[in-house]
Amino acid sequence: MAGLKSDRRCFVLASLGALTSGLSSAAETTRSSARVTIALAARQSLYHLPLTLAEQLGYFRQAGLTVEWLPQEGGSKALGSALSGQADVVAGAFEHLFGLQQKGVSYQGFVQFGRTPQIALGVSTRKGSHMRSVMELKGALIGVSALDSATHWMACQWLLQNGLLPEDVSFVEVGTSTGVVEALRHGTVDALCNPDPVMHWLEQKNEVRVLGEARSLAATRKVMTGDVPGACLLARSEFLQRQPEIAQALSDGVVHALKWLQTAGPADILRTAPPAYWLGDRAIYLGAFEKLRESYATDGLFDVDPVLNAWRAQARLKGYGPMGRLALERLYTNAFASKSKIKFAA
Repeated sequence: MAGLKSDRRCFVLASLGALTSGLSSAAETTRSSARVTIALAARQSLYHLPLTLAEQLGYFRQAGLTVEWLPQEGGSKALGSALSGQADVVAGAFEHLFGLQQKGVSYQGFVQFGRTPQIALGVSTRKGSHMRSVMELKGALIGVSALDSATHWMACQWLLQNGLLPEDVSFVEVGTSTGVVEALRHGTVDALCNPDPVMHWLEQKNEVRVLGEARSLAATRKVMTGDVPGACLLARSEFLQRQPEIAQALSDGVVHALKWLQTAGPADILRTAPPAYWLGDRAIYLGAFEKLRESYATDGLFDVDPVLNAWRAQARLKGYGPMGRLALERLYTNAFASKSKIKFAA
């Protein structure tokens, strides 16, 4: 009888162990099966380096996410794919939130990974070898990724800063991939506004002369008259409320990557960034990265003062009416990034 009780106890314990193991396995499967689609432009650019690092270093996977990327040729096109339901989240310029707010569409930024626009404006050395300032671009054809994208807005800011109006030039959509270089070389455009490493590569190859750049904090403050938020992840407020665990996982992955980036050396970057992103020249890729190093966010958090400054610049450009500080604060949330910051001591 004692042996029977012992056998029965062992059977019960084994059954409980199997059940617990099964539940853990099921929970892990559920956790690892969470999927999210992110729309973005310039997928291979340094603008999105923190996202690349979070993916390549396995941080999104560790957070229980499978990320599907939806590349587009411009930020406005990436946003359009999200508005049409093709993507859950957009990776792009914070300024998109201003336009959405004006249209009555409720979106919020929920983790910031850039703190400058990370964009440069350069004139073709073939067509404008004599040009030395933005003022000489009157009547020029300027290539941008897409209309109503960050490259378009920044080009307009440089024009306004130098006494020109956006109507004084013609904007041509050239995207952010191979078509950029082709448009410049074939004379389709006289000047180009795009992110790095493309702009740095063209500059090093003596194909463009940079007339304006917003890579560093100092250069950004010069053109924008202060700090502004840069790239971020943004999504419908409804999505953030309905899928907070996915938003938190995305924030964790990004902030973890930002933490890693603070101490990463050139060799670390080359080991992590896919060689296809180097434009065939790792030295130029690293040179572009060094110009941008300080432009990456450190903890994923938004601050209202840069947001307010960005709003003023965008309002001047687009003719928007006044917006109060509280209304601007509703365009973003630090609920997720603040938890990520604590988790990774960023």
